[in-house]
Amino acid sequence: QVQLVESGGGLVQTGDSLTLTCTASGLTFGNYAASWFRQAPEKEREFVASIDRSSIPYYARSVKDRFTISRDNTKNTMYLQMSSLKIEDTGVYYCAVANPYATGYDHWGQGTQVTVSS
Repeated sequence: QVQLVESGGGLVQTGDSLTLTCTASGLTFGNYAASWFRQAPEKEREFVASIDRSSIPYYARSVKDRFTISRDNTKNTMYLQMSSLKIEDTGVYYCAVANPYATGYDHWGQGTQVTVSS
């Protein structure tokens, strides 16, 4: 059974940094692309960043140059380093693992709350 567990969320102030962790079990994590999404209150879930099997990153324009996605396949773990946080970064952050064809997401975590206050 595949399980994704996010951690590292919290309450921070604008301009602060925070690192989220996604730990996977039940699959060989290195065989799959994976992503971070977020959902703000009363908004649709949106893409934040992804990392493919070769560890090539991709970012939403809103977080590029502020967030860094990385992975450690030996630990079945993915990270999201967030810096220069803004109020609009507030939301529940989810990690997701893509299907083998990278056409969608087969597995999702339960989410971790990030709240950025002024």
